[in-house]
Amino acid sequence: MRRPAVVVTAERILRGEPNVVQVVPLTRTIRDSGSEVVVEPDPHNGLSAASAVQCQHIRSVATTRVSARVGNVGPAALRQIRSTIAIVIDA
Repeated sequence: MRRPAVVVTAERILRGEPNVVQVVPLTRTIRDSGSEVVVEPDPHNGLSAASAVQCQHIRSVATTRVSARVGNVGPAALRQIRSTIAIVIDA
């Protein structure tokens, strides 16, 4: 089953066309959690409803499993997501 996710791999790595990227999944279930970032739908991100980016579930996936780009969360949300991941992994 396909699930929406945000690719958080650095742009410089993506330019090298890696075989694996790091992603964090999205869910429409909004929880009061310090490890999730809520993203509201807008014309750029392709979301149909507010979604929580589950930063506690960062994972590596083969690029062959990434089927399509639906949208872009934008630089502000991406910074917040990466900052939350840093807190989760105590970086």
